[in-house]
Amino acid sequence: MEAESEPYVRLATMRQLHQAVADLNRARSLADTLQAVADGIVAGLGYELGCVNLVRPDGDLVVAALAGNSAAEALITGRVGSRESWERRLSMGEPWDELRFISHTEGWVLLDDDVPQWHTDGPEPRFEDEWHPLDRLYAPMYTSGGGMDLLGVLSVDRPRNGRRPGAWGREALQMYASQAAIAISNARLRANMQRALVRLEREQQALRASEESFRQAFEYAPSGMAIAEMGGDQHGRLLRTNDALCRLLGRPASVLRRYSFADLVHPEDIGTLLRTSAEGGRAELRLGRRDGSYLWVSLRNSVVADTADGPRFLLTHVEDIEERKRNELNLAHRASHDALTGLPNSAELRSRLSARLCERPHSVAASSASTAIEALDAAYGDTGASPAHGYRADGYEGEAARGGPFDHHVHTVAPDEERDDGAKGLAVLFCDLDGFKSINDRFGHHTGDAVLIEVARRLSICVRDGDTVARLGGDEFVVLADGLGAADAADLAVRLRNAIIPPIRVDGRAVRVGASFGIGWAECGMTVEEVLSSADQRMYIEKRSRSKVHRRAG
Repeated sequence: MEAESEPYVRLATMRQLHQAVADLNRARSLADTLQAVADGIVAGLGYELGCVNLVRPDGDLVVAALAGNSAAEALITGRVGSRESWERRLSMGEPWDELRFISHTEGWVLLDDDVPQWHTDGPEPRFEDEWHPLDRLYAPMYTSGGGMDLLGVLSVDRPRNGRRPGAWGREALQMYASQAAIAISNARLRANMQRALVRLEREQQALRASEESFRQAFEYAPSGMAIAEMGGDQHGRLLRTNDALCRLLGRPASVLRRYSFADLVHPEDIGTLLRTSAEGGRAELRLGRRDGSYLWVSLRNSVVADTADGPRFLLTHVEDIEERKRNELNLAHRASHDALTGLPNSAELRSRLSARLCERPHSVAASSASTAIEALDAAYGDTGASPAHGYRADGYEGEAARGGPFDHHVHTVAPDEERDDGAKGLAVLFCDLDGFKSINDRFGHHTGDAVLIEVARRLSICVRDGDTVARLGGDEFVVLADGLGAADAADLAVRLRNAIIPPIRVDGRAVRVGASFGIGWAECGMTVEEVLSSADQRMYIEKRSRSKVHRRAG
């Protein structure tokens, strides 16, 4: 029965193969041709997965197109395998005429090389020619004439009949690889011919050639492109957008023509856009999509003329950098935050604290202000109208009233702890957990880590939005709370201690830690280390003043 039906099978395969080759010749671009080659493997040759690996100018092979499995396409499309690894595969493969087959019994040695691949495990074959998921079949493509210049490699997987291809199937795949090589070469030739025609047309009619070249580059650019009006009442309005930009922002071209980039940019990035969109430039900012989300893009602007003496327009290139920005933000967060608790780490704490301090104590700054006021009084004849006397009748506030000429720093001053004068300052609460070491020693670091995470959470929910809770390391935490008096800071320490001491459940076990707090104050003229050391010393004084049992109880 199989022998009788073979002519019909071959005839059906020839029809499908003919249709696949016809699709190759209808492709408009090299990218379309490569995808048509991959689609033809699936539609015309009876495989569930087809992949086109194209030789790059540097000799390595890139996965240029894939068909049959969207997950595999997303995973390996665009990835590169070295030429050495590919030559190793082709040389070790069993020759099926021009094809190369590597059985799953030998292919395991290739699992760790750098060639992008998609495979799954499977049971041992039940019969001799059954296809195994780790079997590999390659069809090399060579330049016209059958020379040894490798153009690329077709790789196929999962025959629909579950069997290794027979003589006819191998011949069909080899025939298709030959046609695919011709189609790809022709697509490259067409691209080269188009470029040559553009150059020739530019020589004959420079303006028409440049306009056509610009149109093609604009319309078929893989990244977003837009033309915006320059000058006049409609400055910045989008006049033309390409398909890539429409897809990127999720809006049709007809809708985008109603907007300018200023209408689409994130409110926080409008200043960046305005600084960039004058005579050109580059910026990284966020643009709004149709679904209300924002996408990080790189905008690169250049000015072009519509005609020789006509109006000028702004040409904007828009590149999607969302993934890179996300990675940068993640790296920045990891560098400044504790990996276990997610709190700001020691470096970030010192940075925030340093931003609030200057080298001059408040008394020195006040003295400088007085000196500046006296100098200005002398210059203005001490008439009372001097701008050094704070606010004038016209609302001007003298620079000297803010701590000296060109001194815009708001000095951080510690409140007087001995007498409550109502002053507010930046409190630094140094926290050390009591009894934490015994938990680590008794129950292990897993339990200790869980305790630190829970303590960090409890501290964070007890402070205000503008306050900072940081982990210095080990079981030491620091809280920065601005705008507190001495009594406020003491009350905050009590609240934080009371939040920590309730039992913490870890793996069904309740454990308990206490906390000792030392309250220090940040003040201009002090270094960051002096501020932290002061709070640390007060913490140890407070810890020694309490009994061991009392410390564990909080």
